[in-house]
Amino acid sequence: MMAGPANYDVGIVGLGYVGLTLATVLAEAGNTVIGVEKRPDIVEMTNAGTPHFTETGLPDALAGVTRSKKLVAAEHFDDSFSCDTYIITVGTPLSPDGVARLDMIESAARDIAENMRDGALVLLRSTVKVGTTRNVVAPILAASGKKFDIAMCPERTLEGKALQELRELPQIVGADDPAVADRAAAIFRRLTISIVQVADIETAEIIKLVSNTFRDVQFAFANEVARVCDAFGVSAHEVISAGKLGYNRTNIPLPGLVGGPCLEKDPHILMESARTRGIEMEITSAGRLVNERQPEETVQFISSEINRRNLASGPLKISILGMAFKGLPETSDLRGSMSIKVLDALKKAHPNAEIGVYDPVTSPEVLAAEFPDEAVFNRFGDAVSGASVVVIANNHPSLGTIGPRTISEFISPEGFVFDYWNHFSHLPASELGDSYFAVGRSGWAPVNG
Repeated sequence: MMAGPANYDVGIVGLGYVGLTLATVLAEAGNTVIGVEKRPDIVEMTNAGTPHFTETGLPDALAGVTRSKKLVAAEHFDDSFSCDTYIITVGTPLSPDGVARLDMIESAARDIAENMRDGALVLLRSTVKVGTTRNVVAPILAASGKKFDIAMCPERTLEGKALQELRELPQIVGADDPAVADRAAAIFRRLTISIVQVADIETAEIIKLVSNTFRDVQFAFANEVARVCDAFGVSAHEVISAGKLGYNRTNIPLPGLVGGPCLEKDPHILMESARTRGIEMEITSAGRLVNERQPEETVQFISSEINRRNLASGPLKISILGMAFKGLPETSDLRGSMSIKVLDALKKAHPNAEIGVYDPVTSPEVLAAEFPDEAVFNRFGDAVSGASVVVIANNHPSLGTIGPRTISEFISPEGFVFDYWNHFSHLPASELGDSYFAVGRSGWAPVNG
C-alpha cells in the first residue's frame, strides 16, 4: 500500500534570519517542521545542520534538530507533504522607489494555497505594509476554495539574541476571531509563556512597524544632538551621558550609524501605510532624513580633516573597521549596513584612495565577495597598520579594546581615527590626543548647502 503524504506540524516559508531561527526553536519545542526555501545552497546547508549566518547558539541547536529529523528543508512545496500550520517569514525589501516589495509574500501565499488542506492555519510573520494580511495574503488563499484560518504574528527578535528572545519575549497575535487567535497562540505557547493577543490583524501589523520606527526616531534625535554638539565644539557623549546621570527622564541613546534590515526599512513601510489614508508622518520622515544623511555628512568632515592634514599628498590609505550593520549583539549581517554607505561616500570623495575593510564577525571570504574592489584584512592590527584614516563603523566591543593612543603608534604620522560609536569618548583628553574624532565630538560645524 502506498504511504500518504507526510504531515508536518509547521511549514515555514523562507529560511532567512527570521525563518531559520524560528524553525529551529519550534523544532526544539517538539514540533515537526519543514522549511521551504528557494535558494538550493541554503536548503543544503540547513539539512546538513549548518546555519548560513552567525547567530549565538544556532550551530548547536540546528545540528540537533536536523539530526533528529525534527527539522527538514526543501526547495519547494509538492504533494509529498502538507502542514497543519504555515508561517510566512520571507523578506519584504524596499524596491528602489521606497515601496516594500510584495512579490515574495504573494509567491509564498500561492504556494501555501496549493499545498494546504482544508482548515489549515496560516500565520504572516514578515514585516508588511498595513493591510497586507487581509488584502493580499487572504484573497490568494481564499481563491483555492479551501477553508483556512489566518493571523498576523510579527517577528520582533534582535539579531544575535534570536534563540533566547523567541523563548522570552511576549509574542504578539493579531486575529479577527478569538478562536483563530487562540489557535495561533497555541503555536507560540510551546516557546514562551507570554502571549499578547490584540484586537485584530491590522493592530499586529502596526505594532511591529511602530516599535522599530520608535527606535529609529530615538536614534535620529541622538544624531541630531551630535550635530548641534559638533557645531558648538562640545562632546555629545558627555552631554548625553552626564545629562542622564540620576535623571532618567532624558534617557537619550548615544549617537551612531542607524541601519540594518529593519530600521532602514520599517519606518518607510509605516509612512507608506499612513499615506494610503492621507497621513504624512512628519517626525518619522525627519528621523529617517537625519539617519540617512549621516554617512555623507560625516564623510564631509573626514575629507576636510584629510585635507587639513595634507594626507592626500601621499598614498591615502583608509581602513573601515566593522562592516556588519551592528556589532552588539554581534552579527555577520551586512544587509542595510550604514558602514557600506560610509564606504561608498569615501570612495566617491577619494577615488584614488586605497580602501580596506575588516569585520570581527563577518568572514574575510564573505567580505571579499561583497567588496571586490577593496582590500580585506583578517586582523584588526593589519587593518590599522600604516593607515592614514581609521574609521570605526560599528559598535562591536572588540573595536573598543585598543585605545586611540595605541592606534596612533601604528597609523601614519599625520593619520587619525574617526569613530562612529564613541568607543573611547569616556576617556580623558590626555588619552585621546589630537587624532581621535567621533560622531558629536569633532568640533566641526556641518556645512549646509
